[in-house]
Amino acid sequence: MSANSSAPATLPTDKDLVLKVIPMPADCNANGDIFGGWVMAQVDLAGAVMAARAVKGRMATVAVNEFIFKQPVRVGDILSFYSHVSRVGNTSITVQVEVFAERFQTQGNYIKVTEASLTYVAIDESGKPRPIAKA
Repeated sequence: MSANSSAPATLPTDKDLVLKVIPMPADCNANGDIFGGWVMAQVDLAGAVMAARAVKGRMATVAVNEFIFKQPVRVGDILSFYSHVSRVGNTSITVQVEVFAERFQTQGNYIKVTEASLTYVAIDESGKPRPIAKA
């Protein structure tokens, strides 16, 4: 957790809402917060939604370029995952993901809890990189 303020955040209007999920008690670490690895898995899914739109086929996560945990995630938080494509290369695509939490007791107020940058590569049926068709 960083020293960033937990002041209410404004939801992005330039990104797509791609996933909403509520973490449960089974997703907790020994401190009672949600495991960072659980959050990372959800971010990977959210990033893959945007990548899949461009790749139109099989793909694989090849890099987590940046991952910042800004605030802890708690059981019962309503998490909203917003993402957008920041770069499309010949075979790879980079997606930015921002995660906002509505605390169970203060629904309607959002706090940015995580932000990340992930890169996916388009792959063929053999698992080899393939070109991404330009739109």
